[in-house]
Parts: sequence; C-alpha cells; structure tokens
Amino acid sequence: MKKLLILLLLIGVTLAFGQSSDVMLQGFNWESHSNSSGWYNVVKANANAIDAAGIDMIWMPPPSDAAAPQGYLPRRLYDVTTNYGTEAELKSCINTLHGKNIKVLADIVINHRVGATNWADFQQPTWGCWAVTANDEWGQNGGNPCGNWDTGGNYHAARDIDHTNTTVQNDLIAWMNWLKSNVGFDGWRYDYVRGFNGYYNGVYNDATNPYFSVGELWDNLDLNNVNAHRQQIIDWIDDTQGKSTAFDFTTKGVLQEAVNNQLWRLSINGGAPGVIGWWPAKAVTFIDNHDTGSTQGYWPFPGGKVMQGYAYILTHPGVPCVFWDHLFDWGLYNPISDLIDIRKRNGLTSTSSLSIKAANWNLYAAEIDGKVAMKIGSGSWSPSGSGWTLAASGTDYAVWEKSTAPAGNLTVHFRPTSYSNPEIYFWNATPSGLTTTWPGVSMQSEGSGWYKYTFNGTNCTNFIFSNNGGSQSPDLYTCQEVWVTEGNWNFRTAAPQVDVATDISLYPNPARDRATVSLDLQTDADVQLSLYDLSGRRVMHDTYSLAAGTQHIKLDLGVLPRSLYILKLDGEGIQYQEKLQVE
Repeated sequence: MKKLLILLLLIGVTLAFGQSSDVMLQGFNWESHSNSSGWYNVVKANANAIDAAGIDMIWMPPPSDAAAPQGYLPRRLYDVTTNYGTEAELKSCINTLHGKNIKVLADIVINHRVGATNWADFQQPTWGCWAVTANDEWGQNGGNPCGNWDTGGNYHAARDIDHTNTTVQNDLIAWMNWLKSNVGFDGWRYDYVRGFNGYYNGVYNDATNPYFSVGELWDNLDLNNVNAHRQQIIDWIDDTQGKSTAFDFTTKGVLQEAVNNQLWRLSINGGAPGVIGWWPAKAVTFIDNHDTGSTQGYWPFPGGKVMQGYAYILTHPGVPCVFWDHLFDWGLYNPISDLIDIRKRNGLTSTSSLSIKAANWNLYAAEIDGKVAMKIGSGSWSPSGSGWTLAASGTDYAVWEKSTAPAGNLTVHFRPTSYSNPEIYFWNATPSGLTTTWPGVSMQSEGSGWYKYTFNGTNCTNFIFSNNGGSQSPDLYTCQEVWVTEGNWNFRTAAPQVDVATDISLYPNPARDRATVSLDLQTDADVQLSLYDLSGRRVMHDTYSLAAGTQHIKLDLGVLPRSLYILKLDGEGIQYQEKLQVE
C-alpha cells in the first residue's frame, strides 16, 4: 500500500499529472472490419456527426496487417492496408478528422506478434527468436530460449515479445513515429498492457510524444475487494511514471452492478469507488467497448440502463470514452451529445471536484465543481439551493446546471423544414425575468431559411419551437448561442455552412418493397443514410460518395417488417430526417 499512500498525497497536485477536458470516442466495434463500405470510409462519412457530438479524440482499430480480421494478432507492422480499409482510405479518414480538430489514436498491439507464414517468421520489421520471451510456449531454437524472461503475463495466441531487448524497443519506436509522421496518428491506445511491464509504455511515450495514451489493464474484479482492483491499475500507471492514463475498469464494473438497485456501491467513504476516486487525471472511464459489448459481449453494461452510465461518466472526473455502438447504432446520439455539451459548457475536466450527496439502493446523486448536479436511479432527488436548472433527463437519470455568470444576451437560431410560422416558447430563464405564454413569440427571419430569437439579459433557458402552437420540438435547453434544424434537434455551436443539398424528398411514402431518396447537390458530397425502427435500433446503414447534381438513392425495403421507421441523411451541409411507413 506504500504506492497508494504516496499517490493519495499527490492527487491534489493537478499540475504534476495534467488535466484534460477531452471526450474520447471508441471509433469501431468487433464487427467493423466486415463493413462493406470499408470502415475508414464509414468513420470519415460520420466526421461531421462526431464533431457535432463534441468528441475531441477518436480511438481507431489496430492499423497493421494481422492474422485475425480485427487486427489483434499483428503480423506486418508497416503494412496498414487491412480489413478496415486501404492505407489511402486510412489517411483520408484521419485528414478529415484532423480538419474537425479531432485527435486520432491508434490501437497499438505490441505485447505479441505472429509470423508471416509460421509461428515466428517476423517481417516488417524482421526479428529472430531473440525477440521472443524465454518463457513463451513456442519451442524456439530447438527448445532453448533466446530472449529474456517476460516482464508480464503470457499471451498464448501469439508470440510474447521481449520488451527488454533494445532492438525491439528501437524498432517499435521507429514504427510508432512512422504512424505519426506518415499516417497521421496523434496518440496511442495500448492493448493488453498486463502482458509487459508499464515501464516500457513510459519508454515508448517518451520516444514518440503522443498527444494522449491509454492502457488496457483488464483483470477480474472482486466487488468485495474493489480497492485491490483499482490498486492494480494505479500500480501500472505508476510503473509508466505517470506518463500514460489507463481505462478505469473498476468504475465500469462497480457502475454496471450499481445500476441494478445497488447504487450504494458508488460511494466508498464519500469518494468514487473506481480509479477516478484515487487518480482521476489518469483514469479513462467507459461503459462498454469492443470486447465487453458489441457481438462479443464478455462483460456488457445492462442495455436498458446505458444512459444512467453515461450520465455518470460524462459528469464525473476522469476522461470519458463513448462507445461507437451507443452513439450511432442505439439511437442515443442526441441524449449522449446533450450530456457531452453539458460537460463542455460547464468546463468539467478529468480532475473536477466531486461531492457525493446520496448513495443508497435506488439513488445516487452528486455535485461536480459546484456547477453540475446529477442523479441516477429511481429515487427522487434534486439539488438544493437556488440557480439550478434541469439540463438533461431520461429514464432514471437527470442532470442540472447552475448559472452564476452575469446576465447577457443569448441568441437561438432555428431552421424549420415544415413550419410555416415558427415561434419560440421559453421558461426557466436564468437569471429569472423573461416570461412568455404558449405558443410563444415570433422569430425573426435571417435568410437562407433561418430564423432567430435573442433573449436579453439571459444566460440559460428551456425552450420549445412550435408551428404557431401546432407541430413542436422536444423540450430543449441551452446556455450558449446555438443553431438548430427541425427534425434533427442536435445543437450546433457555430454557424453551419451553406446547405450542400436542397430539394430532398422521399418517395413513395408509404412504401412496400422499394423507396427512393432524391436530392440536389450543390457540390460533390459524402452522404450517410440510416434507417431506425421506433425502438431506436438502426436497421439500415450505408454511405455514398455522390457527385454534384440531382442524385437518387434507391432503398431495398423488402427485408423489413411492416412498421414506421425514421430515415436520416447526414453529411457536410446535409441534414434530413423523415418518417417512412413500410407496408
């Protein structure tokens, strides 16, 4: 426990370990390699949506040629044309993400390798048996070991690499720097770090200077001995000399047990039970990943309670990591984006202060930095004191914000697609003073189909758009200037570009076996089309690279049950949503 005592003394010294306001996205799942469009193309087509959600970093799959399609049995390190796409497609994807100021992390699998044609004929770079640990199960050199003893656990599906060998170290450093300079990666997600000592991760970080790095140390969790589990992760971070963060598997394990009416687990002596309770600046929190969720489902978060999990990690200390499936495939894009927006506009960081207010069987509640309050569970709770406004809520979760800034002017922009007389209704404006009656007040036209309304002397407000009291938006909330499009109620915090697509139509509707989406494009564009059922599950998805002019996208609906669906088109300057009845 000596290391823990030292760390506890240092936790308050934020500058010693850094502070991050970033939100990460795991940009793939276990089956992404089999996407017919090429996964790098899919990520590129979603760059606008990733940016709009407030993502700062994206963790991409292993970049190198491998003996398994997912990439976790690396073979030729310098060959970066894989099942996910070609080298050119990878670079194009990274360039597009960089254009959105999104950092890109490579999944670095360096604990083990496989040979090109047999167990250990290593190519790109070429290594001999001296690169394999002495206690690897391979019968190398006639049964006589060549390398040094392993510094971590054994990995039976491939050869364990000897990281004590300076040639191995130098070759890996050269390859990682090549990934930065030639391919464009900014940082690292280290796979299976339990297989070698964290000291070497510190060596590799010193030599490659990543924007960010995070290690995967996944071991069994005993819920009756949580401290031992997080101590193991803390020890690995300490072995790197604090030069890397680590995934907070302790928080995941405790949190997914806690949401099953055991929310008392989320407080240990008034502090968070995971790594975020001991060294939050070095903890990357998450709900699920390609191993725990996806089609592997080794340790999945309870599906109906995922948003409770995100309400926790997106308000709490640590660096939160969102899973691709949840953001894009589960119909949770809007509520997750709303929570990220709350985190960003209140300046919450990896080292934000946490004050737990309640933790019992059906209620957990906390305040963060005195700016944000949250609760999960079926129990009733709201923050005490004045100035709190409900900012986001859903089944068994709620998040509030507190306004302390001097009153200013707040402008909301709205682009209706079917409203003939857009009006805005608002309430709970802070500071208090502005009021209105239903259906609200008229908005001012500002051209190109946009309308605006300015709240004078207001910092934050709840509001609804309506069509003269008829069709109306969901309940919305903002503390900053935003641009909102009808049907796609995601906020933009910067003025959108001029529309790329006009005259978008869907026909026939209702449809039986086939339907067509027609659109006029002002420029060439990459377009993503998705179809969701009423539960929010994505049942159809594809991307298209379309030339300027009138284009038609044909939909084959014959495999779908008769029901009502939501069709969405997304792309740079393209946002469209329409209901589609399949008969």
